[in-house]
Amino acid sequence: MNQKEFLARLDQKRITDAVATAERQTSGEIRVHIQPKARGEIREVAERTFERLGMTKTALRNGVLLFVACEEQRFVILGDKGLDTLVPAGFWDEIAAKLTVRFRAGEFTEGIEEAVHGAGDQLKEFFPRAYNDVNELTNDINVEH
Repeated sequence: MNQKEFLARLDQKRITDAVATAERQTSGEIRVHIQPKARGEIREVAERTFERLGMTKTALRNGVLLFVACEEQRFVILGDKGLDTLVPAGFWDEIAAKLTVRFRAGEFTEGIEEAVHGAGDQLKEFFPRAYNDVNELTNDINVEH
């Protein structure tokens, strides 16, 4: 499925609402990025995207990126170093497993929503929302063509 078809099947408002809801529980920042293909090793491409989106500039280094290469139906979930130093190995595996099942079923919006809420639940354990929390990054989906 090409990117245009993937985006047409995606309810972007539901996803941005999910990001906003998840972030109300945590000082962490969640971003969703969609592009057609990884054009290289997906984790390395996602790490460069993480940097390019300014996600390493959050005060607590507690951003999470859901990077989706839609034409390949592959994805990576990355946490910044402020989070990765605190969480156990395999921290994102359960979320990734559920997202894989949803993608295979063609439930892209539901899968991304579920992954965002799962990331928010994990983030709030380590980075609960502070009274003076500021939304440091946009909740909008980043789409690269």
